[in-house]
Amino acid sequence: MSLDVSPALLEKAERGEVSDAEFVACVRESLPYAWEVITGVIAEADGTPEGFADNETPPPSEAARGQLLRALASDAIRGGLERHFGVTLAFQNCHRVAVFRTSELDGDRYRAFVSVRGQLLNQSPELRDC
Repeated sequence: MSLDVSPALLEKAERGEVSDAEFVACVRESLPYAWEVITGVIAEADGTPEGFADNETPPPSEAARGQLLRALASDAIRGGLERHFGVTLAFQNCHRVAVFRTSELDGDRYRAFVSVRGQLLNQSPELRDC
């Protein structure tokens, strides 16, 4: 699953830097399922005192899973989304997305989520093929 880059945006990138706003708009249009999941988790986190929320719902299709993987596996896409929303995204397996306020990165919950132990505890037989 690649980004759908317009000829105008590609030409601008060839001439120099593209703004985060332009890049994030391209991501939003190209990866609508990933955008929906990530913005939903961010909205949910905004409503909690600890600023944390996560998505554990498997994607409805392999194409949707591909969008999520593309968004979170790409340093540029993930970084652009984190800067745009002012959060840190964390990812486990093939669909568990979590959002943390930047101020919470020294917290126990974040360290537990991104730890080797956290990854191992998030395994199950049904996730083996994801």
